[in-house]
Amino acid sequence: MALEMERTLKPEILSVRLIPNVHPDMAKTLGLLEGEKSLAMFTCNIDDPLYIGGDEATKKAEVRVAYCRSHFAGGSYPSGPISGEAMLFLAAPNPAEATAGINAVFEFVDSLRYSTVTMPHFSVVPTLVWLAYTISRTGTYLSKEAGVPAGTPIAYITAPPLEGTYAMERALKAADVSVGAFTQLSETNYQGAYLVGTQSACRAACRAFDEAIMSVAQDPLAFQ
Repeated sequence: MALEMERTLKPEILSVRLIPNVHPDMAKTLGLLEGEKSLAMFTCNIDDPLYIGGDEATKKAEVRVAYCRSHFAGGSYPSGPISGEAMLFLAAPNPAEATAGINAVFEFVDSLRYSTVTMPHFSVVPTLVWLAYTISRTGTYLSKEAGVPAGTPIAYITAPPLEGTYAMERALKAADVSVGAFTQLSETNYQGAYLVGTQSACRAACRAFDEAIMSVAQDPLAFQ
C-alpha cells in the first residue's frame, strides 16, 4: 500500500512573555549586550519553529537571538504543560522592537506546516514527522550558525535519527548544496542540517529529503 505524505501538522507557541526593562543582574546572567534592555521569551511544542522563527525575527525587527535551545525529552516528558520542546530569547533595545520580534515569530509559526506520514504497521507511534523547509534569505542568527553571510538561502532539514541521516545524504547528492551545519542528534531525538546553496538548489534538496524520508517510511527494512 502506497503511503501518502501530508503537510498539515501545525506547531504551536505555548507561552510568551515580554520583559520591557530587564534587571541588570539578569541581563548579565543571560549575556545580554550593552543596549539590549528588553527581552522576549517563547516556548513552543516543537523546537524547529523557534530556531527559524528567531532568525525570521532578526530580519523584521532590531532583535538578536540571545538564546535558543531544545529541551531534553521535551516532547514526551515536559517539565510542565507549557514547557514545550525549546525556549527562545530575543534581546532588543526597547519594548517596541521586542514586540515586533514577537509578532514576527508568531507570524512565521502560524504559517509553518510539518510533513507527516502515517505508518499503519506501527501502533505505538504511527506518525512519522519531519521538516524540509527552504529559507530564502537567512537573518543574522541562522547565517551565523551555518557560517554563511546573512541573506544566504538555506535548506533547513530535520527528521528522526536514521531517516534524517539517510535523507540528508540523498539531498546532498540530488542538489548543488553543501553542509553549512550538521545538527547531529538533538535533545529531542531529531537529526538534521542547514544545507547551503541557491534558492532553487535548496528547494531541490528539500524535495529529495522528502522523497528519501518517504522511501524509509514505505519499507523501513528494505536496505537494498
